Formats: sequence, structure tokens, C-alpha cells
Amino acid sequence: MGYDIERFVGYVNEGLLCSICRDVLEDPLQAPCEHAFCTACIHGWLVHHSNCPEDRQTVDVSLLRPLYRYMKNDLNRLQLHCKNREHGCVMVCSLESIERHERECEYSQIPCSNAGCTVQVERRNLDGHLAVCEYRSLECPNGCGTLILSAEDTQHNCIAELRTELELVRSVMICRLEEAKHEMESRLESQRRYMVQKEGILQNEIEELKSQMSRVMSDVCSLMAAERQHRQELEQAELEKQELMELLRGLQKDCRLTATGGSKKSTKLCRLARQESEKRKLRDAAAILTEVDLC
Repeated sequence: MGYDIERFVGYVNEGLLCSICRDVLEDPLQAPCEHAFCTACIHGWLVHHSNCPEDRQTVDVSLLRPLYRYMKNDLNRLQLHCKNREHGCVMVCSLESIERHERECEYSQIPCSNAGCTVQVERRNLDGHLAVCEYRSLECPNGCGTLILSAEDTQHNCIAELRTELELVRSVMICRLEEAKHEMESRLESQRRYMVQKEGILQNEIEELKSQMSRVMSDVCSLMAAERQHRQELEQAELEKQELMELLRGLQKDCRLTATGGSKKSTKLCRLARQESEKRKLRDAAAILTEVDLC
């Protein structure tokens, strides 16, 4: 059903009226023939009919479309009275905002919030009614703090209520402790898995470092052994060089003595043999010196 036309201020265009209920369109839909209807009205009509109520053209629910934008704008700009006008509300607002106003209207009839109370009061009078409602909750006058209904005053037992409240609090605390325990165990298990994984990674890295250190130490030992061997070879070569130098000096001395003070009795053959022997010693010494220098 649409909005009662009597609520509207001023003239309402005929095109904004529902073709079925003849009230102002509420949640409108439009048929292909451009006739407009309230959603509830046209759906109810199509349950028993398959044509437009205005021109009898064939209509199906799937063919219905929202109202044209310009018509929707004209509809939203219409001014109307609040539905609580008869209770004293004097608000006049646009159709677009009337629903929001009526949800908050101080003159709206709302039910009492106390369980068991069936009274309907205006929103502005709700607090006054709650203060005197016979179904209102009261705090126990004996000081236990329990909220009770006035009709239950004679049946209220402070000790029983406190015991019930204590059991409720105890069960809630147990549930919370269990939840906290499970959460903590879950976190600890997650941390443990993480630490185990991290430990494995670190162990692999340590083993890799040990392997690298072992290779480095092996290389250092090899270099040190090569260095010692090279040093020994140099020392040996130096000793051989000194011996050869002494031998060379001795040969040179022998050559000088042979050249200046040779025996007259020596034959030419002996002299030649000696010279050949000295030359051969000189060549051997020179070869040894060359090898030492190369080392």
C-alpha cells in the first residue's frame, strides 16, 4: 500500500499515484507500459493476473523496472505530515526523509522494554513509564545487588541468588582460564616449532662454517708446509753455493799456481790433461751456480 494522499501538503501529480491503491507511490516499480505501482500492490495483483490493471497489456514480474529518475526525484521532494500527527507531532518533511524522522519521532508508540509488560507508550514518555512500571526490575533491598521484579519480592532469596551468581562467575572464569590456557599452549607450541626450525637452520650454518674452517686450516697447513720446504731448499741451496764458491776459489788458485810455477819436468801431455780437468770442473761449478740462482 502507498502513502495516504491526505498526509501530503499541496498538489500531488497524478503520475505519482499508484494505479492500484490510488495512494502516493511507496517503493515504486514501473511496467513496460510506463504505469507505476507500489511494489506490494503490483506483486499482489500479479498473483492473480498477468496484465496491467490500467491498459491490460501483458505484464510479468521480471519485466518490472525502477521508476524513472526524474519521477523518483519528484516523488522524493513531496512534503508530507508525520504519521504521528494525531498524537501531536507537527513535523512536515520530504518523502525522502520521512522514514528516518518517524523512526526517531518522540510521538511514536513503542512497547515497554520490561519483560511481561504489554503497554505501548510514546517515546517521549518511556522514561516516565519505566520508573513506575510494575514489571520494572529493582535492586534487592537487602543489599545483595540482584535485580528482581516487584512481583517476586516474596520469593527472593539473597543467599541462593548470590550462590547462583557465584557459580555463574566461577563457570565464566573457568571457561576464560581454559581459553587462556589453550591459547597459551598454542602460542608455546608455535614458538617451540619455530625454535626447532631455527635451531636446525643454525646447526646447518654451524656445520657449514666448520667445514669451511676445516678447509681453510688445511690450506694454511699446506701453505706452511710448502713454506718450510721452500725455506729448507733455500738453506740447502745457500750451503751448496758456499761450497761451490770455495771450490771455485780453490780452482782459481790452482790455476794461478800452475800458470806461474809449473815443473820443467812436466810433459806437454800432463799439462793438457790438467787443463782439461780444470775446465771441466769450472763448467760443473758454473752449472751449479746457475741452478742456485734459478732457485
